[in-house]
Amino acid sequence: MGAREPDGLTSAPLAMTMGDPAGIGPDITLAAWRERESHALPPFVVFGDPETFAARAAALGVDVAVETVTDLARAAPVFERSLPVWPFACAAPARAGKPDPRNAPAVIGAIEAAVLAIRKGEARAVVTNPVAKSVLMAAGFAHPGHTEFLGTLAETHFGMPDAHPVMLLASDELKVVPLTVHIPLADVPQAITTRSIVRTAGILNRSLIEDFGIARPRIAVTGLNPHAGEDGRLGDEDERIIAPAIAALRDAGLAVTGPYPADTLFHAAARETYDAVLAMYHDQALIPIKTLAFDRGVNVTIGLPFVRTSPDHGTAFPIAGSGTAQARSLIEAIKVADAMSRRRAERV
Repeated sequence: MGAREPDGLTSAPLAMTMGDPAGIGPDITLAAWRERESHALPPFVVFGDPETFAARAAALGVDVAVETVTDLARAAPVFERSLPVWPFACAAPARAGKPDPRNAPAVIGAIEAAVLAIRKGEARAVVTNPVAKSVLMAAGFAHPGHTEFLGTLAETHFGMPDAHPVMLLASDELKVVPLTVHIPLADVPQAITTRSIVRTAGILNRSLIEDFGIARPRIAVTGLNPHAGEDGRLGDEDERIIAPAIAALRDAGLAVTGPYPADTLFHAAARETYDAVLAMYHDQALIPIKTLAFDRGVNVTIGLPFVRTSPDHGTAFPIAGSGTAQARSLIEAIKVADAMSRRRAERV
């Protein structure tokens, strides 16, 4: 693979990872390719097992030719006629709905190879299909999830030891970041610090400007406790930890407000008053966006030196190979990755 100059990034393809081959990743990838023209999707190359995609297409009865590629610069013409796949062979046959830890190395290798393609200038964004963390961990995967692994790859391949990947869930109706992500609810209060709020809000503010084109982002911050602590009667974290962070951010010139009671922050009128929300924990952030845009939300990892998006759902093993999986979230993830990478390329 030959290196590509930065000003050619907008013509480079997107790098899509296969995710767990036993999940719905192959189903929705095939569907997205079939709908490429109706949604005006840019060329993408799947980093994964060609046989898995060909077998799934046959099982689903869809007319998709799968073509192996070894030169990303030639992916665009292939994309017009076939689904281009950069080969990462599975160790065991991938059976829909039957995850196999033996295939974890191919899943992990595909992710790293996709990131490396961006580092070399041969791809311009990563779009990841869902993985099953338990399956990867059974094979020795040492990271809590995709996001944390991507942070490690930013350090390894981009020389960013201080990379702080942040999960942003985005849709037309709402953009929201959970400050804490995959930790037990009982551990959340101890994990929330004034410093982490300031750092995460700063990363969110920068992404809203640079990736989403919002000149003066308005960020609303939730409280942790019911009624944002009710003046300390329902917990003191809101006054002791969250409010000082908001004050520091405002002193730095950011348009940050709160802490707000989370139960009154996500209705239509409230959403008109901000551009994004920084929530304190996983479900506080994900319940509203999955209620508002269940099949359209996009998982965006910000705070990295490369663009990464993903559909906002999991592997859905029970419906894999059934023909009922919806590709809308993956299609939206492709569109967001395209727009973000183009904005970043314009700044190079």
